Amino acid sequence: MAESSYKISRWPKKERPRERLLQHGPQPLTEAELLGILLGKGTRKKTAIDLARELLDQHESLQKLFSRSPSELMKVKGIGSAKAAILCAAFELVRRIQSQRDAPKPSFKRSLDVANHYLPLMRDLRKEVFRVLLLNRANRLIKEVTISEGTLEASIVHPRDVFREALIEPAAGIILIHNHPSGNPSPSEEDLRITKQLVEAGRLLGIKVYDHIILAGESYRSLADEGLI
Repeated sequence: MAESSYKISRWPKKERPRERLLQHGPQPLTEAELLGILLGKGTRKKTAIDLARELLDQHESLQKLFSRSPSELMKVKGIGSAKAAILCAAFELVRRIQSQRDAPKPSFKRSLDVANHYLPLMRDLRKEVFRVLLLNRANRLIKEVTISEGTLEASIVHPRDVFREALIEPAAGIILIHNHPSGNPSPSEEDLRITKQLVEAGRLLGIKVYDHIILAGESYRSLADEGLI
């Protein structure tokens, strides 16, 4: 293959990733070649493929690369704000496609339904995000509301914020979800305390809290399945 310092446009056509993709489809291309197509151009001394290889080497795998912020991607020399934005946008589109295997407004009748929908969206988040899923009487999603981002604390996750949208819609019930960036889905004492507080508030307002699901990596824990709600 041509030297890496050459522009890809100078490579033989049969070796150029973009031309190979158009002729044979994306399957034969390596991860570096696919990323290189997204990056578009390299630098004076590096091709886009070289930059892609550096990204993969620095972050160890494509899965880990998916979870990196634009500023982290820009630590590789040659990856500026435009290239970092393109990669992050592509990664987010993948997450959304993975999460939209159900109908546009999915129905959540089991904890597994929720996990299948939200694990692709939340597994790469670097901080805790607490969301409330508003459901109608058929357990179909009405709306998703983000309540807090950061450390999960009772002072941040307040009942008035959790139930405000549920009262406006109105929702028949809600499901609480949040992620553990540590990869451990086990509920903390604070998780249990917040859940108890919100279940009691929902009982007073006539809005049932169906579940509190903790997502972590590829796994999850359902407090309802474990009899904790």
